[in-house]
Amino acid sequence: MVHGMELLVEGLKKLNLELSDKQKKQFMDYYHMLIETNKVMNLTSIVEEDEVMVKHFIDSLLIVRSIDLKNVQSMIDVGTGAGFPGIPIKIMFPHIEITLLDSLNKRLKFLNDVIEKLELKNIYTIHGRAEDLGHKKYYREKYDLCVSRAVANLSTLSEYCIPFVKVDGLFVSYKSAESNEEIGDAKKAISILCSNIEKDNVLELPCSDVERKMVVIRKMGKTPAKFPRKAGIPSKEPIK
Repeated sequence: MVHGMELLVEGLKKLNLELSDKQKKQFMDYYHMLIETNKVMNLTSIVEEDEVMVKHFIDSLLIVRSIDLKNVQSMIDVGTGAGFPGIPIKIMFPHIEITLLDSLNKRLKFLNDVIEKLELKNIYTIHGRAEDLGHKKYYREKYDLCVSRAVANLSTLSEYCIPFVKVDGLFVSYKSAESNEEIGDAKKAISILCSNIEKDNVLELPCSDVERKMVVIRKMGKTPAKFPRKAGIPSKEPIK
């Protein structure tokens, strides 16, 4: 049985990703900071090293099975929490300029410490709610890619995330393999937000028996001006 860093290396090889020594150190430093900070702040319920390597780090990078990140220049991670998937993507694809958005300031302090320790460049944290920031000119329709591993209904998530994406850009939602009904229910909202589901394949998470869905949504036209609706409404009353 392989463990820890060897497990990460093996899992990422299955995604055709090779780690440099620098990237290995970055992942290990990230892991240690996550575990230490988690003792005083609730960042994750997953703390065993092997599980973090698979269920956070490899899972964050499973997106490479669905889209080509080499062509992505700018990305926003909505509801980033402890930095997933944004920081693992940044470690592996340092050319991408990344914004990490979260509504909790203390999580962002942790992420800023991680960014400094790992010496990551062109990665920014922003405090706020997607419903508010999605209307700000500086963020609206500015990103090639929006990602979210946040636990929210896909209709709600689409309203949070699609406004950040450029026309012809992508929103990728990390979902469980059993999310067919939720995806079906979200189709109307996605259409109203001038977007289409491009694929929602079931993917196997390397080094585990977990199956995942990456819902890849292509933005076809500008987001109607009224979206996202005011804070709290998208979660209470998803577009139907």
